Amino acid sequence: MHDVNFCEVDFLSKYKIDFQGLSEGVHEFVFDVDNAFFESIDYSDIQEGTLKTYLVLTKKTQMLELDFKIQGFVNTVCDRCLEELKMPIDFEGQVFVKFSETEQEDTDEVIYLFPGDYELNLSHYIYESIRLSLPLKCVHPEDKDGNSTCNPEMLKKIENLKSDTSAEDLIDPRWSELIKLKEN
Repeated sequence: MHDVNFCEVDFLSKYKIDFQGLSEGVHEFVFDVDNAFFESIDYSDIQEGTLKTYLVLTKKTQMLELDFKIQGFVNTVCDRCLEELKMPIDFEGQVFVKFSETEQEDTDEVIYLFPGDYELNLSHYIYESIRLSLPLKCVHPEDKDGNSTCNPEMLKKIENLKSDTSAEDLIDPRWSELIKLKEN
């Protein structure tokens, strides 16, 4: 988490928590995640969205327990018709922050900090949680009758491409003789 490079560090500083000044016990935070957030992360493939991040931080003597809930939507592109698509995000996750004198690699569930560290920047975790909440294939949902809600013109073009191209057309003619040998 220490090696993340951000375009606009000042903007992302509002996603930092100064945990050293917090008393032991439960603390609640709310962060707005919007277009400026995504623009500030130099590796973001998400450009637009409106989300709320709710964080319950439990400070204990030797560690921090972070319970996240992220809700809202991001704008992305439909993988089928290439039109804009508003994808809902509903994420819940838990991370533990542990302190160690030696450098250790963070995992999905544990972030390691040195005992002298006093703040934690959550922007990377928030972004990664949103990104991983998106399905592998983003497509418009079906309507109540089971029909696609994708752009109808694009669906027609896709269907025409499917019907115009047979499997035999896709085979390089140089391989035809080998295929015949295989079939015999």
